[in-house]
Amino acid sequence: MSHPLATALRFTLITWLLCGLGYPLVEVAINQVLFPAQANGSLIRVQGRVIGSRLIEQAFTGPRWFHGRPSAVHMNPTQSGASNLGPLSRRLARHLARRRARLVAQHPSLAGRRLPADMITSSGSGLDPDISPANAYLQARWVARARDVPLARLRALVGRHIQGPWLGLFGQARVNVLALNLALSRVGHTRRARMGMDRPERGHRGRRSVRGHERTSG
Repeated sequence: MSHPLATALRFTLITWLLCGLGYPLVEVAINQVLFPAQANGSLIRVQGRVIGSRLIEQAFTGPRWFHGRPSAVHMNPTQSGASNLGPLSRRLARHLARRRARLVAQHPSLAGRRLPADMITSSGSGLDPDISPANAYLQARWVARARDVPLARLRALVGRHIQGPWLGLFGQARVNVLALNLALSRVGHTRRARMGMDRPERGHRGRRSVRGHERTSG
């Protein structure tokens, strides 16, 4: 074996060990020590059971829950993507019109009202876990009505879950839907406990998590 070839092979092996093995292991170790929650998917647990991630949108149905943005991939995390329809697309205009019509049919008070853009438009990933504060405050009206909870209480709940731009500069104010609905489920439980009604339903054990029986599969 010639000397230049041996040198090249040794250099290749050392580079592979450092960059392909050493660096990733060091990076994983640092992240697990300094940022364990983020490094493991920003999972949310209730009583030790994983109910979702702060980073991936989940589907909620019914007026008792806050809803996330529409999704071009039906909130399937294995098919992240957008509709790829541009602002001049007639197909996009039809999609937006249908989404608005569905909302107005469910909530007639929205007729003729200017809606937050994220209420009828999908995100670039189709999995955006956040909505705008304007969207959340608007939804609080019918959530409060469906749950028989004072609107002021739900508006305060939304206010506590507003996250500002990162470092005050990057991004926009937002509300994580899963975290908000988790807090909302506690509000309902607290209210029932005060009324002496906080008893589990027979035959439905284990279904009173934030996902609830009103939640569809993501």
